Amino acid sequence: MPINVLLVEDDPADELITREAFEHNKIGNTLHVVRDGEEALDFLYRRGVHADAVRPDLVLLDLNLPKYDGREVLQQIKTDDDLAAIPVVVLTTSSAEEDIMRSYRLHANAYVTKPVDLDQFMAAIRQIDEFFLTVVKLPKGEKA
Repeated sequence: MPINVLLVEDDPADELITREAFEHNKIGNTLHVVRDGEEALDFLYRRGVHADAVRPDLVLLDLNLPKYDGREVLQQIKTDDDLAAIPVVVLTTSSAEEDIMRSYRLHANAYVTKPVDLDQFMAAIRQIDEFFLTVVKLPKGEKA
């Protein structure tokens, strides 16, 4: 059964690669995209232009974002009782140990460093999708 994936990504090239990975891997999930931390929170809380947003089943979160960075978004998600059960995969270029540790301390469900190579990036997206659709059981979120 398809799920709703929220991609929080400010880099248009990385957004395009992620979209292409979904299409190339024939991933039937619905990909929703927001481009900064503030818009991510508006989507999650269904505010403003996102008042009709669906509750995502999975969040792919970049760390380096304008307005609110990914760490702030992650902290907000994981400290809100209504959002905390949504799995969050940090998908970022940073391989800094500090970012990895901080993300896990903030209760990220996984931390994936974006591969530079296109084929590896597409494989990483496919593996994330397969893991969260095939291997793990996602909580049944409320549907808008």
